Amino acid sequence: MIKDLHTLPANLPVPLDDGACDHLLGSVLPAVSLISTAGKTVDLSAYAGTLVIYFYPMLGRPDSSPLIGWNDIPGARGCTPQTCAFRDSYAELKQLGVEVFGVSAQRLEDQQEAHARLHLPFALLNDGQFTLTNALKLPTFEYVGTCLIKRLTIIATRGLIQKVFYPVFPPNNNSREVIAWLTAQQV
Repeated sequence: MIKDLHTLPANLPVPLDDGACDHLLGSVLPAVSLISTAGKTVDLSAYAGTLVIYFYPMLGRPDSSPLIGWNDIPGARGCTPQTCAFRDSYAELKQLGVEVFGVSAQRLEDQQEAHARLHLPFALLNDGQFTLTNALKLPTFEYVGTCLIKRLTIIATRGLIQKVFYPVFPPNNNSREVIAWLTAQQV
């Protein structure tokens, strides 16, 4: 079964700001090692520059069955459009001096498949053990017995969280919002 993962339905429920990320601004990224889609260990706290870290529930696979009720969960749908928007904006983000990472608790094999299929110029990081998620006290939700990270985006410089986008909606506009914020900081 092939499904369209790139187009967002018009009637998606809008996620509300439940305050679950209010504590993040000004926090320090913890020294946590995550495995990347390239098989390398990455510690985001070790980066001296500016990072854009977007957290997403899970990237769909075009060859899998549709997820029943997924579109009804506020903020769940849109991982592929968000990821593709960051991919398409990557050159502009690099010109602004930032590095981009996507983070999910999704199985690493599924992240690697999506990384290759979507031709991503940046790594996806696996937080399947919720090490970073728990250290930062990030919001999560359950879908069919699986715990997933809610969609949010962090901008951190030298390990310090400078900006948090939460909730992120619509997800395909997130990279534009990030670029606008980064550009405003340089003025």
